[in-house]
Amino acid sequence: MRIARPLFVVIFILSLVLSACTSAKPTETVTLKIAVLPIIDTLPMYVAQQEGLFAKHGVNVEFVPVASAPERDQLLAAGQADGTVNETLAVMLFNKDAVQMQVVRYALRPTEGYGHFFILASAQSGIAAPADLKGVEIGVSQGTVIEYVTERILQAEGLNADEIKTIAVPKIPDRMSLLASGELKAGVLPDPLASLAAAQGAVKIVDDSKYPQYGFSVISFRKQVIDEHADAVKAFLAAVEEATGLINADPTQYNSVLSEQKLVPEPLIGKFAVPPFPAAGIPTEAEWADALAWAKEKGMLTVDVSYADSVNGTLLP
Repeated sequence: MRIARPLFVVIFILSLVLSACTSAKPTETVTLKIAVLPIIDTLPMYVAQQEGLFAKHGVNVEFVPVASAPERDQLLAAGQADGTVNETLAVMLFNKDAVQMQVVRYALRPTEGYGHFFILASAQSGIAAPADLKGVEIGVSQGTVIEYVTERILQAEGLNADEIKTIAVPKIPDRMSLLASGELKAGVLPDPLASLAAAQGAVKIVDDSKYPQYGFSVISFRKQVIDEHADAVKAFLAAVEEATGLINADPTQYNSVLSEQKLVPEPLIGKFAVPPFPAAGIPTEAEWADALAWAKEKGMLTVDVSYADSVNGTLLP
């Protein structure tokens, strides 16, 4: 009996060890697929990848290049991308029937001296100030953040709603060429394309640097991805935060990234002033409410879309 008891204990311990070995599964690093447009807003993500910060924080990231916002949104809707850089308006449209996307961070936000969207005039137009834009057709992509920012900037500059006229010129290259030829008296472009247009003769009239509550972009993820892989999204945001600090400390060290990823037109590499990127933060409820009111006014939405359900700040480092 004295021999049986120690033997029983040994067998019991071995069974526990074997059970643990067979039930334990190796932890797999989650891969997040990020749909990316060739825009300056995505620079911190590319820097995080180049500097090994995603790996450092324990997440794999695969970039899925897209050529347009509709293509980006199709991939998200089909579950072929997990996250992206977009705007609150895009998230609202996703969430009008059910919560599908959540904003988790600002991506890029205008600051003093660094506008995000610019209203430009053709060199031949004679337009020199916002007041000169009364009744002038301004080329925009209608139903997008560009039209929203255009109207809000000009209202802030003193124009009445009925004095602001926009015309649909959906493709940015068309807007640029029409401005250059003078066929379009005014148009709205994001930087750095606005800076390229100015270098080609267009005149910068006003930008959103004084009105950062309108022209910001955001990082957002599908709600299902957040629910199933919250730690991976947290790791992603921690890496982006670290990359943001590196860029803001010395943006010139990443000129090669700007060129390789076509985030800045080649003629502006080394000349374009990379804007400071925002520290971790999310849009305010007031910013959300203003964009929502505009979307409802335009008939893009007929329902209120919940800020609390659509904006998630709990994943920030």
